[in-house]
Amino acid sequence: MKVYSNRREFIQGFGAALAGITLGPRHAFASSTPPAPPVAVAGCMEYGPQVRPTLTTLFDQLGGLSRIVRGKTVAVKINMTGEFNTLVQGMPIGMTHWVHPEVIGNTVHLLGQAGSRRIILVEGSLSPSRSLQQFMTDAGWNPSDFASAAPHVGFVDTNYGGPGGAYKRLWVSGGGLLFRAYDLNPVYTDCDVYVSLAKLKEHATAGVTLSMKNSFGITPCTIYGHGAGIDKPSDVVKGSRGMLHSGDRQPSKTALAENDPKSPRDPGYRVPRVTADLVHARPIHLAIIDGIHTVAGGEGPWIKRCRPVHAGLLIAGTNPVTTDAVATALMGFDPMATRGTAPFEKCDSTLKLAEDLGIGTRDLKRIEVIGMPIAKARIDFRRA
Repeated sequence: MKVYSNRREFIQGFGAALAGITLGPRHAFASSTPPAPPVAVAGCMEYGPQVRPTLTTLFDQLGGLSRIVRGKTVAVKINMTGEFNTLVQGMPIGMTHWVHPEVIGNTVHLLGQAGSRRIILVEGSLSPSRSLQQFMTDAGWNPSDFASAAPHVGFVDTNYGGPGGAYKRLWVSGGGLLFRAYDLNPVYTDCDVYVSLAKLKEHATAGVTLSMKNSFGITPCTIYGHGAGIDKPSDVVKGSRGMLHSGDRQPSKTALAENDPKSPRDPGYRVPRVTADLVHARPIHLAIIDGIHTVAGGEGPWIKRCRPVHAGLLIAGTNPVTTDAVATALMGFDPMATRGTAPFEKCDSTLKLAEDLGIGTRDLKRIEVIGMPIAKARIDFRRA
């Protein structure tokens, strides 16, 4: 049995074991060609009573939640990007670019039922309140609905440090594509299991935003935001993560600067690499994607072409690359596409970068899709 010298090594090793792969160079991954972890897809036309049994079926098809979460502390990163009062065509925010509360609540319930020791809902909100519960309340949600869905549910706004304002450094194996390490709220390093609960969306900078891109939001704006402090993290959020997009400044000096300040300042180069770094360093053990009601054309209402779309899908997998590859195909795109081809017309493919790091495969020929076939479930997001 392998003995891990520290918690970070355990996290990476555990993530690789669940995914059925070994984190390592692409040539090692390709030569051994282990079975790719499957992805479960189901139709779910509306939010409501059908969400829980649909999620239950997806998780059962993946081998059950208990084997992943029983007795563990589980951090669930939800997608609540942007301001709560900026809407797409005036629609409720969970019906467009945020994960719907029905999906959050039922996921929490099922994690609790599967024996999780503790469940922590995490997100880096753009609220100055420093409270994820307050941000949810301001958005018209009732955080007590989530807190009562399972025993021992907590909330952390990860734009801020842990007790005493402390952050923890998460190192990227192999030196990182853009940064060698990222300073994060300790919840991401101290949890046993990390769940990415994402939305099925296009992204104006990264092509698509699915379970992997959801992890871009684990970087604290107090360190990596436009208004972050210079010498130390800012006390409150003063802007989004624009510096990770444009590279117009470096993080707070308490964190590591990027590997090569002379590398391209192109957001289409930087954002996919930051995302791949983060997924490599903080493995995703369970990826869940809400595609019941969502948006096409972009990730949120600040993108002019962003518009509502009804896909009627829920997707889950234990490997973020295979899960996102299937989700990309379900949106009408080729997950094998590279820069210059939809949906990556102006950016590098996060899927390819993550595959090159040995995190998983994007080749649909190697991925078993359980449940609804891609051909039956596919939605053309560019025409929707």
